[in-house]
Amino acid sequence: MDQATDKNAGGLADLRERIDALDGRIVDLLNQRAAISLAVGRVKSDAQEQIFKPFREKDLLTRLVRDNPGPLPEKHLRAIYREILSSSRTLQRPERVVFLGPEGTFSHLAAQEYLGHSAQLTPKTTFEEIFRAVSEGAAELGVIPLENSLQGTVGQNVDLFMRYPVHIQAELYCRISHSLMSRAVSLDKVTSVSSHPKALEQCMHWLTEHLPKARLVPENSTAAAAEQAARDDSGAAVVGSAQLAAMHGLNVLAEHIEDLPDNWTRFLVIGSAPSQGGNRDKTSILFTTPDRPGALAEVLNTLAVRGINLTKLESRPFRGERWKYVFFADVECDLSKAEYDSVLAQLRDKCHTLRVLGSYPAGPHLETMG
Repeated sequence: MDQATDKNAGGLADLRERIDALDGRIVDLLNQRAAISLAVGRVKSDAQEQIFKPFREKDLLTRLVRDNPGPLPEKHLRAIYREILSSSRTLQRPERVVFLGPEGTFSHLAAQEYLGHSAQLTPKTTFEEIFRAVSEGAAELGVIPLENSLQGTVGQNVDLFMRYPVHIQAELYCRISHSLMSRAVSLDKVTSVSSHPKALEQCMHWLTEHLPKARLVPENSTAAAAEQAARDDSGAAVVGSAQLAAMHGLNVLAEHIEDLPDNWTRFLVIGSAPSQGGNRDKTSILFTTPDRPGALAEVLNTLAVRGINLTKLESRPFRGERWKYVFFADVECDLSKAEYDSVLAQLRDKCHTLRVLGSYPAGPHLETMG
């Protein structure tokens, strides 16, 4: 061994020893943090407080990112701390989180990405089962998609807010990237393509161009479609997250097949009670208006006069009454603050019915959904 090689080996050994020492200190600090989390859990249990605190978690991540001197990238810091917070929540008190299953759906991946891998995630077969489980206390939290940047609102979930007394506790935005997977080894062997209807819509141009003769089959979820494709030997393919290929032994025949690259889905975290504490950035409301000219304009003017920005307004048929509609709206303020009491009073006066679904922090944009 020459002198330079010997010097490099010695230097590397020294660096590894320093890393080993730091790892020991990190584990010790993590255990100290875990012990405090257990104590916090006991206090919260006595006070019957919620475990999931989206405001506290957002403030913590914001502070850590602000004070981070580097060279650890912000993305890595956030990912590490999401898992630390996930572990902390579970140590305080395990919370059941339900999502549209089976495992491998975009809802599942969103829940894992936002709530961490320590969360107790349980799949449900329909969105209504999610709402029912949360409203009846069978689960503390539910993760649902509300809208997609390309295909619009998931109307079924807006309808379910009318039927179940749940509250929005948090939101998150996930970039969605689709792949084509199959047991077939090439595109020319594919005879059918299945997925959730929204996923098929988001890839329609690519599918029409590359698989014009393939039959399109809608399924309840991307993961359910992957399970079916894994059992099929006749050229069935599935559109969904590339992670499904590893889960079900499928070949990835094409990646990033969504028609537009800027494809985001907004997910909501729902609970049986409003979230507690913190600085809320947004509020979602559900309301109906009297059957008279200008009724909706009066509601919107009430917000405009106070300088409240309306970021979403969606109408849905009011079930049971023909040609009547209910409106889902997002506003950029915390309507639970005392300073907005007069606004809420005016809205209740101008609306036929009004329900505040929740005030919550503006959600992070997560880009690891492909």
